[in-house]
Amino acid sequence: MGARSRLRIDAVLIQAVIAGALSFAHLHDLAAAAGQDGWKAWAYPVSVDLLLVAAWRRLRAEGPSRLAWCWFLVALVASLGANIATAGFLDLADPPAPLRLGIAGWPALAFLGGTLLAHSATGREPMMPATATDAVAVEDTVDTGPVPPADVVPVPVPDDEASAPPVQPSPVPPVPAALVNHARKVADEYRDRTGSPIDTDTLRSRLGVPPHLAAAIASHLA
Repeated sequence: MGARSRLRIDAVLIQAVIAGALSFAHLHDLAAAAGQDGWKAWAYPVSVDLLLVAAWRRLRAEGPSRLAWCWFLVALVASLGANIATAGFLDLADPPAPLRLGIAGWPALAFLGGTLLAHSATGREPMMPATATDAVAVEDTVDTGPVPPADVVPVPVPDDEASAPPVQPSPVPPVPAALVNHARKVADEYRDRTGSPIDTDTLRSRLGVPPHLAAAIASHLA
């Protein structure tokens, strides 16, 4: 079982080395064809692969993000484009002007991408450790008991209000004599039937009058 695991890992590593070497060579050949000779042609594949690895590490470490995916796709397109361009689709003896322009502008683009990946904020706020002040604040917020309502607290009365005469109850509103007579008949009928005097609510429901008028009629019947 251990031999199979080591064999599988070795096969994957060998495949990765072969793919990386071929891609590296294609990028070198494309840069050399675009006029970047000497060490500059070898620096291009290193720059592309480093940007690809940096974006992938950002994705693995911090999860998906637009910034990391953007620069990962840029490096991947540059690598795949070199593989396709060197497969006979372009005349490397006379490369087109857009290819020369892209190769010439790649260093600035790769520098921008690497800088943003290395120094941009991740958008995640670090968790601050709890301090003694935070503990005190939490203790202060603990409920220490019911708080008496505001209306229970005695309010001082000003002198002018204390010396004011008491409010007199409003006088009984006038009631028509005919309504009083009709209410008396209803009250007498209720007493004969139940043996007890009629109450104000029953009188109000029998007469169909507002509560204050029923109370005034009941005062006339008393």
